[in-house]
Amino acid sequence: MLLTAAGMWGAAKLQSPIFIEPALRVGLLLLFNLTALVFGVSGIIAFRRARTTIDPIQIDRASRVVTGGIYCITRNPMYVGLTALLTMWAVQLAAPLALLGPVFFVLFTHHLQILPEERLLSAKFGKEYDEYRQRVRRWL
Repeated sequence: MLLTAAGMWGAAKLQSPIFIEPALRVGLLLLFNLTALVFGVSGIIAFRRARTTIDPIQIDRASRVVTGGIYCITRNPMYVGLTALLTMWAVQLAAPLALLGPVFFVLFTHHLQILPEERLLSAKFGKEYDEYRQRVRRWL
């Protein structure tokens, strides 16, 4: 996510920023910030309460399938939160090229993180996780 944000900043330097009405900019920044906070923090809290790992690199340490709270809305609230932060950064940069950052992050995360996580969780938790996947969308 941080590398994507840095790439967005670099891309923004390649072009002049576009004008965004100040009230609209502030509204969008608040919206994406609030989205990032609600989804990201709620996801972390739910995992902490369930006493399972939030580390996406050590997904094999997952001790249970978390399905309550924010996990009733999305299977990946922390990734939704990070995507919202990148979108907020794109608004702040006001450079059309910067909008490619959140798109890149979603595609990268989907293919190189979420799909492997889902395979592992399905193998580890079986029917419980598969039924959860059928009920709740991956993103939103």
